[in-house]
Amino acid sequence: MQAPLRERKRRKLVFVKWNYIRVVAALAGCVMLVTLLGAYALACSYVYLVPSLPPLDAMRNVELQVPLRIYTRTGSLIAQIGEQRRIPVTYEQIPEVVKHAFLAAEDERFFEHHGIDYFGVVRAVVIDVVSGEKTQGASTITMQAARNMFLNFDKTARRKLQETFVTYRMEHEFTKQEIFGLYLNVIFFGQRAYGVAAAAEAFFGKPLDKLDVAEAATIAGVPKAPSKYNPIVDPELATQRRGYVLRRMRELGFIDAATAEAASKEPMQARAHAPLFDVEAPYVAEMARLELRQRFGASAESAGYKVYTTIDGRLQADANRAVRIGLIEYDRRHGWRGPAGHIDLPAHGEPDFDDLVDEYASIGNLAPAIVQSVEGKSVHAYVKTLGPVQIEWEGLSWARKEGRNDTLGPVPQNAAQLLARGDIIYVVADGSGHAQLGQIPEAQGALVALDPNDGSIVSLVGGFDYFTNKYNRVTQARRLPGSGFKPFLYSAALEHGFTPATTLLDAPIVLEGNGVEEAWRPKNYEHAFGGPTRLRDALVHSRNLVSIRVLKAIGIQTAIDYISRFGFDPRSMPHDLTLALGTLETTPLEVAAGYAVFANGGYRVAPYFIDRIEDASGAVVWRATPRRVCEQCAGGSDDARAADTPLQVSDTSRGAPQPLKPEEVAPRVISAQNAYVMDDMMADVIKRGTGVRARSLGRSDIAGKTGTTNGPTDTWFNGFTRNLVATVWVGFDQERPLGEREEGSLTALPIWIQFMREALKGVPEQHRSMPAGLVTLRISPETGALVGAENPDGVPEIFMADHLPVAADAEAGNQGPAGPASSEPIF
Repeated sequence: MQAPLRERKRRKLVFVKWNYIRVVAALAGCVMLVTLLGAYALACSYVYLVPSLPPLDAMRNVELQVPLRIYTRTGSLIAQIGEQRRIPVTYEQIPEVVKHAFLAAEDERFFEHHGIDYFGVVRAVVIDVVSGEKTQGASTITMQAARNMFLNFDKTARRKLQETFVTYRMEHEFTKQEIFGLYLNVIFFGQRAYGVAAAAEAFFGKPLDKLDVAEAATIAGVPKAPSKYNPIVDPELATQRRGYVLRRMRELGFIDAATAEAASKEPMQARAHAPLFDVEAPYVAEMARLELRQRFGASAESAGYKVYTTIDGRLQADANRAVRIGLIEYDRRHGWRGPAGHIDLPAHGEPDFDDLVDEYASIGNLAPAIVQSVEGKSVHAYVKTLGPVQIEWEGLSWARKEGRNDTLGPVPQNAAQLLARGDIIYVVADGSGHAQLGQIPEAQGALVALDPNDGSIVSLVGGFDYFTNKYNRVTQARRLPGSGFKPFLYSAALEHGFTPATTLLDAPIVLEGNGVEEAWRPKNYEHAFGGPTRLRDALVHSRNLVSIRVLKAIGIQTAIDYISRFGFDPRSMPHDLTLALGTLETTPLEVAAGYAVFANGGYRVAPYFIDRIEDASGAVVWRATPRRVCEQCAGGSDDARAADTPLQVSDTSRGAPQPLKPEEVAPRVISAQNAYVMDDMMADVIKRGTGVRARSLGRSDIAGKTGTTNGPTDTWFNGFTRNLVATVWVGFDQERPLGEREEGSLTALPIWIQFMREALKGVPEQHRSMPAGLVTLRISPETGALVGAENPDGVPEIFMADHLPVAADAEAGNQGPAGPASSEPIF
């Protein structure tokens, strides 16, 4: 009985084991079949999707959309322009705290897995199941880099497979450091910012290497959901996300507990910041952008081009400040127009002042502020992003209320007559807790300065504030130059026989109309007449009536033909005697270029503002070839073209000195003698004429001319030294009078002085040597006739050797008719 029983048990056990083996074998077969089918499907998918995957060469040579960058001539950043804000950085340039923050937030096992983190997938599934919601992501840094660089964001199986294949390729073609660096340059953060460097700038207004732990954690928390965790859009959610990142950094040993706790307690300081720049020159940046589009097309704005301008960063800052101070001072002379707005403040408690004035933007050097309290002759205010300031009576007392017809109200006696708690105002803050009351100027201004030796623009300000009004008055505003045009006319007169001693009548003149128009009765600005006046004095004191007689004497067409040498379009000049008063329409840049001829000794140079353009690889794709002044080249480029050998004049702007080619030499357009005499006459404008305020600079190597039109609606000052020309214009965009007595010497000249004081600081005086062909003789200051050395009233005057005046005794003997070189008054 025992044996059969044991046999049955054995057979049963064998049967069970055999069935178990068959089941296991069947399961293994199924698994193998599924694996083979999966591998086959994967292989088929790969073959099918290969054409849609980026080639290896494209992956290796990926081109990011990099904004256009514009620099000064020394490499300081002016602007970056493009739809995407991106600042490419190398892996080595990324701070460790930023790397650690992103590893903690996105992929802690990045340096351990091979692109797909299977442990991470399991962990994410478990956590999501336990929590009941999707809180964990399984995408690795490599997968996110693949998605952002080469694929789209469609949530389809096809795109997921593409992402897997690209991830595999990247892991085999790139190092982990290269992948991490690419990821940190392409990931999107919102605010148009792509890459960590752009995010640091957009959220915190600082370079990447200046981020602290809290800021790095904030940025690392954004890519998971840029619209949700944007610290500007939702600071509360961003703070919660930052806390998670800091906790993970502590758990992974990247920071200690004390650092994590301190960083988590920091208030969220993120605010929208414009792209950082070293030099403020937005009008130049826009000019550069338009020039780049014209040369290389619209796509060039995001192709990583670098434009190096001729702008001098120091002089540009000086120009910005001079224009803004000058316009604010002009505006103050015409009264206080009241606060910009008002907000009812609570009687108790401290509101968020930054939030209250958030809708008000800084304009130029004026910052918005809200009045906190008014006490006697002082005001306490909160300046946006800066904090509390005090405005003393010195910064308030100017604010007489604006009246009708350009009149002013009574002088204020206390601050309460001007402001009240809750008023929104604009102030000029000095950064030390003090400020002055200001207001946005209604008038506008422009300043352009260039090097007269080659035409390079070293500073350009097209208005008070580019971001409130992008109209570039340096290049776009065509206004009347007024008396600032007279030097070109007087240069023509010197060329046609006149001398600085030529005497003309400063007396009323009536030009009859043609029956349709009324008679023209021009006047001097002061409505006074000086009688017989030497040409030099007529320029020094800007005598309109003398200038009209000069133009009438040399002929309108003769004058137009000559003045066009300075770069003015002859078609823009009126063919009548009003031309003598500067009635052509021209831009400040064209006027500055004309004055450069006087500054450089008689050569015409073309203004330019771009030195070179580089592509994303750093290769120079365009370089300026300006014509340069060459005093050693006999007569300029006209003579140089006849030479068979290159001109031996050093051009040091491109590194090693090289000889100038004939086509790079500026042509001479007026004689050296003419330029020298005009320079000397315009120096007298500053010494004793309408530009006398510029004597405050304490220099004897400056010259220039004021300009004022009827109204006055346009006011100018154009001045120069041997190596710097600057033109300033002040007026309203919609032409209207600037106010009584607001001539060029009061509006434009102070701006020019402010600029030149800084521009010439530390620069020694440079005087041009008197060229051959000029002689200095003594003349009578009343008649302009030659006098002997024994005459105590005689004054020295410069003459061209072929245009000498007659002596007084010769005149007395009636030596021929009066002419340009005669001392007898003309007309």
